[in-house]
Amino acid sequence: MKREKLTGMQDVLSRPVVMGLLALFCCALWGSAFPCIKIGYRLFQISAGDTGSVILFAGLRFALAGIMVILAGSALQGRRLVPQRDDIAKIAKLCAFQTVFQYFFFYIGLAHASGVKSAIITGSNSLLTILMSSLVFRQEKLTPAKAAGCLLGFLGVAAANLTGGGMDQNASLLGEGFVFLSAVSYAFSSALIKRYSADSDPVLLSGWQFLAGGAVLAAGGLALGGSIRHASYPAAAMLLYLGFLSAAAYTVWGLLLKYNPVSRVSIYGFSNPVVGVVLSALLLGEGGQAFSARNVAALLLVSGGIFVVNHSAFAGGERQRDGMD
Repeated sequence: MKREKLTGMQDVLSRPVVMGLLALFCCALWGSAFPCIKIGYRLFQISAGDTGSVILFAGLRFALAGIMVILAGSALQGRRLVPQRDDIAKIAKLCAFQTVFQYFFFYIGLAHASGVKSAIITGSNSLLTILMSSLVFRQEKLTPAKAAGCLLGFLGVAAANLTGGGMDQNASLLGEGFVFLSAVSYAFSSALIKRYSADSDPVLLSGWQFLAGGAVLAAGGLALGGSIRHASYPAAAMLLYLGFLSAAAYTVWGLLLKYNPVSRVSIYGFSNPVVGVVLSALLLGEGGQAFSARNVAALLLVSGGIFVVNHSAFAGGERQRDGMD
């Protein structure tokens, strides 16, 4: 019976239309995180310099996401999602790279950088993942086409921070630098997810690593003197939405990667920075920055690089090797 359920899910999630719509759904959720986190800071009256409260805010979000995934996954699968002994080490590693390191850097970086620039820099996630899986984990070959795509993406990141006189004076290590380190951590976690999903339930791994990572971040935020004092219904609603988007996007994305070739899923990742930039323009009033010629060029370079990398992987026949491992 369990085998029939898995086969049925694989049949549905492998359909191109279903896979494409769900992948775009995930990217839209991730793109909305950039402006919504900054709005959350405003609603909770958390200043950019209050690192403890920023980290505590992140921890609460991901602890909520973990609880949502575990409860929803248990209900849908008709069993309790309780990690087994073999899952503990996997959850610990994913917790470190996918939640603790990634979002420690991301939340601090986003507090010191605009939503537009953060969205563009984070758009290099897929390119960094290719480099990580090729050069560190040796999961695939770094072909000339992939190298060209990576170069395009990094040119896009550079374009977002360069002016005619050199590096944008508003760029900083605590801002754009930390957002980039967050992208590196994400790339590392993606390689781990690809390895672990072969013999473990990605929903279980996602839920428990979020819960553990959220607890670690919350404890760290409290240790740094952080607090959440200015709660309100709109602020609580925003925190719940941020928890939901992480729970939904990461869980659905993990299932898509489990039942589809990596290249066919990740090609949709180019829409992440586009959604983030557009929503930052609409919700944060950053329209002038979002639609400047420099940032439009950066978006095109990042999107073009991601497309080249993923299209070459799919056209080169790697879908057979990457699809179900």
